[in-house]
Amino acid sequence: MTTEQEQVAGPEDRKLVTLARATRARARAAEGAAVRDQDGRTYAAATVALPSLEVSALGVCVAMAIASGARSLEAAVVLGDAEVVDDRDLAVVRDFSGAGVPVHLADPRGTLRGTALS
Repeated sequence: MTTEQEQVAGPEDRKLVTLARATRARARAAEGAAVRDQDGRTYAAATVALPSLEVSALGVCVAMAIASGARSLEAAVVLGDAEVVDDRDLAVVRDFSGAGVPVHLADPRGTLRGTALS
């Protein structure tokens, strides 16, 4: 995982950070996430933590993209307290979109911590 802030490639990835941050705050969740599909559509979600259902914020985003007819992702952001992107989240992105999709990790304020590839 790299740690250079330059890894967020321009305004479209910064938009994902903003969406993830707003969704996390609105839901008062542990994590927020946002993804951009191959057509430029964005999806944002928060962690689901119920006694009968647990899904990461990124997992919910991928499910939303699939349900909306997306064929692949261009980029993703996970925002929260984690120091690294969870391997299961990377696997979800890789299963849907293949290897090499950038998954940016940001802290709760939206500051980029690093980028991993699916």
